[in-house]
Amino acid sequence: MTLTPAAATPAATGGQPLRGSLQIVHPGPSATVQDLGRPGLAALGVGRSGAADRRSLRLANRLVGNPEGAAAVEITFGGLAARFDRPALVAVTGAPCPVRVGDRAAGMNGPVRVPPGAELRVGTPTSGMRSYLAVRGGIDVPPVLHARATDTLAGLGPSPLAPGTVLPIGSDALAYPTVDLAPQPGYPDQPVLRVVPGPRDDWFTGDALATLCSVPYEVTSDSNRVGLRLAGPALRRRDARELPPEPMVDGALQVPPSGQPILFLADHPVTGGYPVVAVVVEDDLHLAAQTRPGQRIRFRPDDGR
Repeated sequence: MTLTPAAATPAATGGQPLRGSLQIVHPGPSATVQDLGRPGLAALGVGRSGAADRRSLRLANRLVGNPEGAAAVEITFGGLAARFDRPALVAVTGAPCPVRVGDRAAGMNGPVRVPPGAELRVGTPTSGMRSYLAVRGGIDVPPVLHARATDTLAGLGPSPLAPGTVLPIGSDALAYPTVDLAPQPGYPDQPVLRVVPGPRDDWFTGDALATLCSVPYEVTSDSNRVGLRLAGPALRRRDARELPPEPMVDGALQVPPSGQPILFLADHPVTGGYPVVAVVVEDDLHLAAQTRPGQRIRFRPDDGR
C-alpha cells in the first residue's frame, strides 16, 4: 500500500507552498531518513526501526509544524551538508552541534529559515551522537511497509544518504509553528539508564543484576543503530542450555556467551537466541541512543520514579 501525504491548505503552510527538495552535498559519517518506524510487524519478521532517539525526532518535527512522526534526516556525529532548491523551514535537534546556513550561524532547537540555494551545514556535536534535521512538510520519500525509515539491519526503506542524494519535501504540515526556541538539557557524561529485570534473569547467577547495576560499562566501537556493545564485568549464567529464538524489544540487554551485554537499539533483530537479563525503560532509550564509543554508562533498577 502506497501512502500519499495529505494536501496542505494555505493556512496550514503559513501561505507558502511546501514542495521542493534538498540535495545532500555531504552526509557526514552516516545519515539516514527516519520516522517513527514500523511498529506492529514483528510477527512478520519486520522490526520497528525508525529514529534511534525518537524524542529528538518528535521535537524537531514539532518545531517546524509537522506531525511528530514525519520523516526527517538522522545525522550520526555531524558532518552533514545539504542544499535547498526552495525556501524551507527547518529545525535541528538532538546532539548539540554548530549549525550554519550559508555564511551565518543558526541555532538548534528552534525553527530556522533557509533561503533557496543556501547550503545548511551541521558540524561535529560537542556531546551526544545523533542529530535530527526536520523540514516543514517532511521528507517525502516513498514509504515501505507504511514507513519511510531506513532499517540498516534488514535493508528496508531508503538507502543511507550519499553525496548527490535528492530528497523531496512533502506538504504534510500542521499549523504554522509559534515557538522560536525549545531549550534542551545537556547530555550527561555518564548516563544512568533504568532497567527492569528479565525476562530471563533467572538464567543468570544471583549476583548478575547486582553486578550490572554496580559498575559502569563502556560503549565499544562495535556499536551502531542495531545496538550498543558494552564492555565491563561479565554477567555469568547459571543455565548453559541453548535458548530457542525469542522476541526482542528496544532496550533489551542480551547477553551472549562472552558475558558482555548488548543493549538493543532501533534496528535490533526481531528475535534473538541469547538470554535477556534486563530491559532499559523506554523513557531512557534516547540517552542510550546518544552515547558514543568510549563513553561509560551505568544501570540502576527502575523504582518507578
